[in-house]
Amino acid sequence: MLHVEKSTLPCPVQIEAIVTGLDCALKQYGNRYTVVFRRFFLSDSANQADLLYGTLGKRKDECATSVIEQAPLNNTKIALWAYAIENAGVRMLPNGLYEVKAGSHTHYWCGTRITEDGDSEKQSYKFLSDYATDLQSVGLTLENDCIRTWFFVQNVDVNYAGVVKARNDIFALHNLTPQTHFISSTGIGGRNKGKNEIVQFNAYAVEGLQQGQIRFLYAKDHLNPTYEYGVSFERGTCVDYADRRHIFISGTASIDNKGNVLHVGEIEKQVHRMWENVEALLKEGGCGFEDVAQMLVYLRDPADYPVVKQLYDQKFPGTPKVILLAPVCRPAWLIEMECMAVKQTDTPQFSNF
Repeated sequence: MLHVEKSTLPCPVQIEAIVTGLDCALKQYGNRYTVVFRRFFLSDSANQADLLYGTLGKRKDECATSVIEQAPLNNTKIALWAYAIENAGVRMLPNGLYEVKAGSHTHYWCGTRITEDGDSEKQSYKFLSDYATDLQSVGLTLENDCIRTWFFVQNVDVNYAGVVKARNDIFALHNLTPQTHFISSTGIGGRNKGKNEIVQFNAYAVEGLQQGQIRFLYAKDHLNPTYEYGVSFERGTCVDYADRRHIFISGTASIDNKGNVLHVGEIEKQVHRMWENVEALLKEGGCGFEDVAQMLVYLRDPADYPVVKQLYDQKFPGTPKVILLAPVCRPAWLIEMECMAVKQTDTPQFSNF
């Protein structure tokens, strides 16, 4: 996670600082690591997106990239999450997927996908349908190989229902049902540059996983199955490799195992219940907060930022994180978080990363 420290710097200076800051970070490790996915968080995409792409120049296509208006709540213009791995090769395929060769597996990242055609349902349906076709072109399937998706939705209180409908319909076509499984996901507020670009879609898939390497996390004592309230995503996904375990936790909020929002209007209590839910999911996957490598935290009301920042700084002082302005899909949820965990394993059962 890269942040700007001085919020009063002009926007072009902040953007340049983030872009060059990533280069400096990678050089500290002898450039052994390759960025395979990055997400830029902007405070005003309409005015900043083109400036960012101009700063990146020819490098804008060097890896899968997502650019979304979710204002960093430290009052700066831009923040960055960059995901880098060691000894990897990256190339963009003709269909727009980014192929990442690492060890005995091939990973596929999908960056920003946007369109101005149709409402949120039509746009989401197109993204998922096209993505399934793109996976098929490299010998993968949506149902077997996709690990993670993200949907960023303009005016989420109005438009999220269309995303849900499209996802349910596409998943049914691919036999992704309550009896099989869904895909870990985050559906959250976010805006793109164009006013008619209602939804943005990102995704991640892996080729070469054996049966048993993927399992899903439920934490049923704390959370209910998502299909019980009409949506279709997994709470978390665990992937085992020869030497490590990766856990992807979906957007998680203050909810109980009946699907009820807990602690309505009380931000501090919602934070603690959310942490409890995330910890239960991590524990089910054999991990804990000490294994979490990054956190994205979404707030509906920027007035809650000082309280939330203090809580996170106290509990997770060393964990890379960013706190963003991004309304959750239910208005009563004041906060949501997602995270990724990585844990070394001592008993290899599967092929290398």
